[in-house]
Amino acid sequence: MGCPGHHEGERVEDLSAADLAGELKVLRKGRGIAAMRLGERTGSALRTACRISPEDDVAELRRKLSEWLGELAGKLPRDLCTVVLAAFALHKDAQHPFYQERVRWLAQALERHDRTIRRRIDEGIARLAELAVAGPHSGAAEDQRWHTEELRVTLALDRPVPETFMLRRIIADVDGVSEVDIIAADHFADIEVFHGGTLAGRALELPDTLRRGERHEIALRLRAELPSPQCVCVPRQPCDVFDLHLRFGADRPRDVALIEKVPDESVAAGPRVPLDRAGEVHVRFQQLTPGFAYGVKWA
Repeated sequence: MGCPGHHEGERVEDLSAADLAGELKVLRKGRGIAAMRLGERTGSALRTACRISPEDDVAELRRKLSEWLGELAGKLPRDLCTVVLAAFALHKDAQHPFYQERVRWLAQALERHDRTIRRRIDEGIARLAELAVAGPHSGAAEDQRWHTEELRVTLALDRPVPETFMLRRIIADVDGVSEVDIIAADHFADIEVFHGGTLAGRALELPDTLRRGERHEIALRLRAELPSPQCVCVPRQPCDVFDLHLRFGADRPRDVALIEKVPDESVAAGPRVPLDRAGEVHVRFQQLTPGFAYGVKWA
């Protein structure tokens, strides 16, 4: 059985993001994209956005919705992409028949409360709707034009002014990446580029424009007094690996504790991290979630 198409003359650019988000929240219920009576749960805004015609049967409807959701979700930061795909039962490991079961799966997989997952899903749906009404040429979301494959940081605290060496390898997620914003901390005033581009304010202009999938390495040296006794990375883009070395030297702290995937670096830290005989600490994190803090703090 077919389902109604979009209204004659209605265009994607005329859609309301709020209306589209509301219809997406209806679509995520129950079995999500696998619902038997999918046509009855697909509103006019979704039909317009997905170019669904009155002649499309349920299989074609499901295909168009799945491809449209998958394409837009791929433009979101990695954490939001995961929750959105699971919410609509498009994630291969979250094919549960009920929405609440998919929320529970996400909560366990991401180690968060159910209510936090529901907020993330709502945020992801809102972003999907914004991307959809922006038009087909909007490209990837700004914070997903590139991601970090590896970030290596060495911080030496045993000198008059703490000194940091930072080596970052990035991968372009779209064509045309010519600049990256990599200086997030305001207290870094003394910054030197060893290789990889030209500093322009808080951004780095790359020597060559990157195409999708191309890698580029950046090396920086930064000097500044730390505003608090901690060293953390709070990525705005996905980060595959964060490798951190700290050297305290002779002036060693009483305690060094781990910060791993916490929503605010000011919260209580985790387990203790031992110092070696040289007064150094080494920690390594993988698959960092954007917006969460990773690193160490000390007393």
